[in-house]
Amino acid sequence: MRLLGIDYGKKRVGIAVSDDKGMMAFPKAVFPNDNFLVAELAKLVKSQGIETVVLGESKDFKMNDNPIMSQIRMFADELERATGIVVVYEPELLSSHQAAHFQGKTDTIDASAASIILQSYIDRLKNKE
Repeated sequence: MRLLGIDYGKKRVGIAVSDDKGMMAFPKAVFPNDNFLVAELAKLVKSQGIETVVLGESKDFKMNDNPIMSQIRMFADELERATGIVVVYEPELLSSHQAAHFQGKTDTIDASAASIILQSYIDRLKNKE
């Protein structure tokens, strides 16, 4: 089962994909958050055989929605319509900081954060079994 992980940001969107068995997450790309984003992701979903999309859920330390969550929800709805695949949420608290800790602040930090979000989802599913 292939999975797609997304770290949504106002300017950039980090993308990660899993291996074919859905066991490990790997950074894939960073896309600009523009009018072509959903179409590009729909192509990626089709070409990679993605079965589930995991989108970072932006909350503060008190577990309240961050201001960007309304945009994330609209994006998720649009992506579901474009791909026919259900989008699930995974907490993304400090994923960008964690990625920066491992690799420094580079152009690929958003993809690494998406990989951390996706791996968190994968690990949570493994622990349920």
